[in-house]
Amino acid sequence: MNLRYPIGEFKSPEIITPDHIQKWISDIEELPGKLSKLVSDFTEAQLETPYREEGWTARQVIHHIHDSHHNGYIRFKWALTENKPLIKAYNEQLWAELFDTKSAPIYLSVNVISALHAKWVYFLKGLSSDDMKKEFIHPEGNVSISLAEDIGIYAWHGNHHLAHLQIIAEL
Repeated sequence: MNLRYPIGEFKSPEIITPDHIQKWISDIEELPGKLSKLVSDFTEAQLETPYREEGWTARQVIHHIHDSHHNGYIRFKWALTENKPLIKAYNEQLWAELFDTKSAPIYLSVNVISALHAKWVYFLKGLSSDDMKKEFIHPEGNVSISLAEDIGIYAWHGNHHLAHLQIIAEL
């Protein structure tokens, strides 16, 4: 098993259909419940266990999901209110090394992920097909990403990190 990408890397379909969007929104909607159920009984030792050698600990992964998805939600808002904005990227590795990411209780992020995803899903379900075509520019590679594709990216991202946490749960 590739421990870095246990579910593989995200590959966007050439044509994103309404079925893709519906499935991805479902994945985003289900993430908080799956996350909470998976990590609710993690011990302190498990929270300090990395999912692979030189990987993040369970605690860092959980806080990273919050950081990433919080940024993702804001990117959607920018894309809808600005003309193809250049978004602000953040250094995930450095954020993962900050004291709160390495030491804060996980319920802080688990609770915010639950609230964020409830609002995000409400927002996503209200997007029109024209909204889905709106794009932002990611500065890493100067890549244009449509909101439709970004829904898929974040659905994958949540499942990707759930798989990392599942690895720790099975150790």
